Amino acid sequence: MKFVLASYGTRGDIEPSAVIARELMRRGHEVLMAVPPDLVGFTEAAGLPTVPYGPNLQKMLDAYRDFWTCFFRNPWRIRELVRLWRESWAPRTRSWGDMSRTLTSVTQGADLLFTGLVFEEPAANVAEYYDIPLVTLHYVPVRINGQALPLPAPLTRTAMAVHEWLYWRVIKKAEDAQRAELGLPKAKAPTPQRITERGSLEIQGYDDVFFPGLASEWAKWASQRPFVGALTMELPTDADEEVLSWIADGPPPIYFGFGSMAVDSPADTLAMISRVCAQLGERALICAGYTEFGDVAVHEHVKVVDAVNLAAIFPACRAVVHHGGAATTSVGLRAGAPTLILSSDLSQSLWGGQVKKLKLGTARRFSAVTEESLMKDLRTILAPEYAARARTIATQMTPATESVAAAADRMEQFARREYVR
Repeated sequence: MKFVLASYGTRGDIEPSAVIARELMRRGHEVLMAVPPDLVGFTEAAGLPTVPYGPNLQKMLDAYRDFWTCFFRNPWRIRELVRLWRESWAPRTRSWGDMSRTLTSVTQGADLLFTGLVFEEPAANVAEYYDIPLVTLHYVPVRINGQALPLPAPLTRTAMAVHEWLYWRVIKKAEDAQRAELGLPKAKAPTPQRITERGSLEIQGYDDVFFPGLASEWAKWASQRPFVGALTMELPTDADEEVLSWIADGPPPIYFGFGSMAVDSPADTLAMISRVCAQLGERALICAGYTEFGDVAVHEHVKVVDAVNLAAIFPACRAVVHHGGAATTSVGLRAGAPTLILSSDLSQSLWGGQVKKLKLGTARRFSAVTEESLMKDLRTILAPEYAARARTIATQMTPATESVAAAADRMEQFARREYVR
């Protein structure tokens, strides 16, 4: 069978799709990925045929980060928020038509179209155009439910429904243009509602243990929204052996990672981490990610690397501190490590809220971090009871190999059955 997997976003958004694509290829299927131009090299290095899809990512990320920083720090600055929102959205709306045409071209003759959460709308329209099965992958529970927010369930459902409708109004002009080009009628309901009503497979790429009550609430869609666990690639890096050797030379360190969002003041951030860990008597392993630390002086109790295989390194760490990406959060908790999430956007804040609610660690907005708050938060998660709870939850999570096998199984079954709208 032929599977087209379109995924847009950061590496954290692309990696789960790439994991599934590699498994489908291993099973003998024809696979084609569509990813942002600046991540084509990543998927091709993983052995996956790939086409560029959408605009380059980095400029969008900068505007996206600035919007959420302003939203959390200065929510009353409405004009500034509107300006930043437009800056982050302009490339998306300008590129919508080109993305649709790319996807329409590569999907011709496919048995199934798969999409990540970002830009699921144009993919849903292309799948409808070809009348083929659509699979969406979610890293958090984005379909309306009463469990995702720290609010009473009815209020959470209402808030999610309002957000879904408002978001649809924002993208409606671009979506109407795409549907007109494809010869489809104008949409009369938000995309998520249409995806669900069409019977699409909505894979939940996380474990339901993190959202108690969600599986029961979604029982009506149990076969349509399977929980498969986190989908992580766990690729080795050139630094793994050296890092593990450094870890073995002393007490287990605290891991600090920043994901795809570059830190504004790398030198100040590193100095803060170094001072706090020195006062706590801890070592720090810092994974730079997209942040350029350059020639900043590093103390003996601190090690800075560009990238590591988190699945190999986290089990050797005493605790993990990171941005709260779904994959990083799951890898850390699979390793039984207590967690501090320093979030930069809404979905990361959601994961931070769940980690805090389940007492597996704590959370704070990255823009609000100070030396005093970092000291307080690290002392919290280093308490023995947090490590004990993290080890317990690790036993309830789906192993990585089982997660990818479950996702691929579901996709094969969905592609082979007679498709019913």
